[in-house]
Amino acid sequence: MKAIRFHEHGGPEVLRYEDAPTPEPGPGQVLVALRAAALNHLDLFARTGVIPGVPLPHIGGADGAGVVAATGPGAGRYPVGTRVFFDPGLSDGTCDYCARGEHSLCDTWEILGEHRDGTFAQAVVLPEINLRPIPDGLSFEEAAAFPLVFLTAWRMVVTKARVVPGETVLILGIGGGVALAALQIAKHVGARVFVTSGSQEKLDRARAMGADVLINHKTADFSKEVWGITQKRGVDVVIENVGAATWAGSIRALARGGRLVTCGATSGPKPDEDIRRIFQKQVTIFGSTMGTRHDWEQLNRLLAAKTLRPTVDRTFPLEQAAEAQALMERGEQFGKLVLKIPPLS
Repeated sequence: MKAIRFHEHGGPEVLRYEDAPTPEPGPGQVLVALRAAALNHLDLFARTGVIPGVPLPHIGGADGAGVVAATGPGAGRYPVGTRVFFDPGLSDGTCDYCARGEHSLCDTWEILGEHRDGTFAQAVVLPEINLRPIPDGLSFEEAAAFPLVFLTAWRMVVTKARVVPGETVLILGIGGGVALAALQIAKHVGARVFVTSGSQEKLDRARAMGADVLINHKTADFSKEVWGITQKRGVDVVIENVGAATWAGSIRALARGGRLVTCGATSGPKPDEDIRRIFQKQVTIFGSTMGTRHDWEQLNRLLAAKTLRPTVDRTFPLEQAAEAQALMERGEQFGKLVLKIPPLS
């Protein structure tokens, strides 16, 4: 099969479009002939070596969609030819955390494309339990753009922060996949949503998707803007994945008793912190990564009902993965970047 692999860590130039062995499904597994794969910042971290222990050569990519090409022993829920997409979080399902439904806390938990080969290829092997049929009317590209960011955002907004109707939610960096998913989910649960961006075009597009308050962080301090708009109250929840560059402002923007949920640190993991702001305001900070099987089921129902919809910025052929990753590094996209994959022969 054809795949995008890197044999050493570095910039987009280390990505190679080359032949790789086609995997074979084992017990309880399914071989998916991929037709689309979506990019995530995780792919950049794996490629550049920020994530330790990535085996080389490596096929990146957590998200994908395609058709069932073969099944291993004990897997037969989805006939060959079924259009499928999948939860990219992998666990053994046997530990105490898994028993409580918290699969992303499992000792063996992995994300596809991180410590095992992923979706930037013509085929991938997955546990059958992770697969679901693609809803009618959804393209392969849209299906591939859905799982990781919506699972992440759902866990942040609903499972962790427990946002309720009428609350205020601040989402940083609108235009990224998690931020756009969080916007849809927060509006679905009835929140008033503030969004930030340095691009007026992205802010205008976010307004069209339901954002209530737009803040251009290039022309104003977002925390001061929030403070003024809310008449010195602050917001109930901040959805944070930027890290060092925005952390202090995120804490300042919170109301007393507010909640901050973080799932990443794209600008760096070590912010300056005045701990007094945390205990004096009695704020709660949640860490969050991906989602549970229960989250995945809820999201699938909402996707099938067309309540939620992934946003695809643009597509590239598989062999242009380096160009797609370079674009993501520049942060110019609004929504997901997706690779189109030729059929497995």
